[in-house]
Amino acid sequence: MALLESIKIPLGTPIPDFELKDAFGKSYQSAQLIGERGLLVVFTCNHCPYAMAVWPRVVRLAQYGKGMRVNTVAINPNINPDFPDDAPDKMILKIKELGIDFPYLVDETQQVANAFRAQCTPDIYLFDKNKALVYHGRIDDNWKNEDEVTVEELKEAMNNMAAGRAINAKQFPSMGCSIKWK
Repeated sequence: MALLESIKIPLGTPIPDFELKDAFGKSYQSAQLIGERGLLVVFTCNHCPYAMAVWPRVVRLAQYGKGMRVNTVAINPNINPDFPDDAPDKMILKIKELGIDFPYLVDETQQVANAFRAQCTPDIYLFDKNKALVYHGRIDDNWKNEDEVTVEELKEAMNNMAAGRAINAKQFPSMGCSIKWK
């Protein structure tokens, strides 16, 4: 497991257009995914301990975001024969296990992860209604132990975006396992 941090991407960067299928074969286009107030994009997988630790938070934040008309999509770039736990059939199990009610997409070619310049799982992006990046960083200040979280940066960014307030430009990178590039 190689630990990496997300790289700095300029705020205001437009969301890359993409079309991917979920583990069930249903196709999604980025333009259709954006909610009335924005879109949370999470590059993640099933096997990485960092991703596994924050999956429940991602599911809750997605539900929270719905109330603010912010949609969520998760994208798995680790479709690699060396990591069978990340295969689409295992994604279906993860969807059922966690009650994921938003698209969890398969980036088999890794072109979408590359277009976003994603580095790790999880790698988190929040785009506003104009498809501009407003937040790229960690979920909170303690990935390992949710009981010890003192600052929820992503939730704060979502609240500020939905309310039309400024989002703190000081953003801490997400960290996790490196994407398993082919």
